[in-house]
Amino acid sequence: MSTIMQKIKEIEDEMAKTQKNKATSHHLGLLKAKLAKLRRDLLAPPTKGAGGGAGEGFDVTKSGDSRVGLVGFPSVGKSTLLNKLTGTFSEVASYEFTTLTCIPGVITYRGAKIQLLDLPGIIEGAKDGKGRGRQVISTARTCNCILIVLDAIKPITHKRLIEKELEGFGIRLNKEPPNLTFRKKDKGGINLTSTVTTTHLDLDTVKAICGEYRMHNADITLRYDATADDLIDVIEGSRIYMPCIYAVNKIDQITLEELEILDKLPHYCPISAHLEWNLDGLLDKIWEYLDLTRIYTKPKAMNPDYDDPVILSSKKRTVEDFCVRIHKDMLKQFKYALVWGSSAKHKPQRVGKEHELEDEDVVQIVKKI
Repeated sequence: MSTIMQKIKEIEDEMAKTQKNKATSHHLGLLKAKLAKLRRDLLAPPTKGAGGGAGEGFDVTKSGDSRVGLVGFPSVGKSTLLNKLTGTFSEVASYEFTTLTCIPGVITYRGAKIQLLDLPGIIEGAKDGKGRGRQVISTARTCNCILIVLDAIKPITHKRLIEKELEGFGIRLNKEPPNLTFRKKDKGGINLTSTVTTTHLDLDTVKAICGEYRMHNADITLRYDATADDLIDVIEGSRIYMPCIYAVNKIDQITLEELEILDKLPHYCPISAHLEWNLDGLLDKIWEYLDLTRIYTKPKAMNPDYDDPVILSSKKRTVEDFCVRIHKDMLKQFKYALVWGSSAKHKPQRVGKEHELEDEDVVQIVKKI
């Protein structure tokens, strides 16, 4: 691992020394591709006998409908926040590195069970294997939303460092996947087509990046002004795009003017975990960013069950997804569904399994006889 670390350091030093202009874009693209490959090797779990697996306390079973990871530097108030929100005991102290393993807690909000993970404090260089950073960030990759907890006194410096650590491990915060197509083929070389004017990528840079991955035949279509990093993300294919909220804790220690500035920043939520200020606002924001859909079940000739909704992702909310969420064998007996709610044109509407449901719809499944 030390040799991988040395190579990463050498490439980062060379990139820092290289001036950014059109003449060096080809060289920088090649360095970025090499760096991405080394980071992937660093993230791959070691084999048995070479330092063990994920480490004790990090193999937390996923429970509930969604998972939110609390990420931050040591002693910013992650454990206090988990205690206040879920009632789970996570040791709290004013010294650094109190939490040494991953501590889960579950909160029920608007009918959904949301699992909160208090991850150990990240230290600078986590992406390069320092501290327990690799295990922390590997667990963070399994979450549906990241909650970065910052100290109100020094939020911007911490924010940039944590973003850099997460980016280094292939987690893209509040970003959409790159709108470009990469298709491998057997022959014909590298073909680059673009529907817009590109300023970052040219054919030579694309060939250099593909060459680093030993890909010499591919069709690449750009639908926006993509960068070398975007192309590498698509080739790597292991990038995770997830929503992120910046919870600025300890706002009781800053002035009202500073608080007003923080309030205008995107994806921010000012809180005080110790004094329980704005925790409702934080839960509302978590709900908004998780983008979940609640569907209520209605047994035949009975009232809908409004106490225990079926929770679906907004990206997978068809009647078929609803059936699979209840039981995988339900589709075999499925005849049609009756839907009440905003997705129905009339009440009830008879629909097939491809019908898309909306939040708080009521569904009754009619089975084959």
